[in-house]
Amino acid sequence: MAAALSSRFLKTVRCNRLASVYQNGMMRYSSSVPSDSDTHDDFKPTQKVAPGSTDSLKDLVENDVKENPVMIYMKGIPEAPQCGFSSLAVRVLQQYNVPVGARNILEDPELKNAVKSFSHWPTFPQIFIKGEFIGGSDIILNMHKEGELEEKLKDVSANQKSQ
Repeated sequence: MAAALSSRFLKTVRCNRLASVYQNGMMRYSSSVPSDSDTHDDFKPTQKVAPGSTDSLKDLVENDVKENPVMIYMKGIPEAPQCGFSSLAVRVLQQYNVPVGARNILEDPELKNAVKSFSHWPTFPQIFIKGEFIGGSDIILNMHKEGELEEKLKDVSANQKSQ
């Protein structure tokens, strides 16, 4: 009897603390509800940019692409990629010893959407070279194998060495 009661109690606790949302054809889980009064402020979801400020995110992406000769929007950061495709793209770019600007799209869903809108491309990583959208890890790898990436990055490498 005690086992049945504790099992029922634990199921109730788990159900109350685990929120699920069906979104874009996928079930997403959260360990707590953002409005939960028991959640400490340090663990509540935060927005990196004010809600509804898509113009500022668009400007952010435009500036990133303009100011960084090589810019990658990826899952994770170059030092710690969080997906195989992002890891592959970083490893290929590292072969050319060029400075790479990067943003982690996992930190801000709105940034992820702004990048998709800017490039008109749905998947990540997304690599821009000299302001031009190149593609993802498959494109970069193919360009690397064909020698096209070396040619594309030659100016970037030469500019960085002369500065």
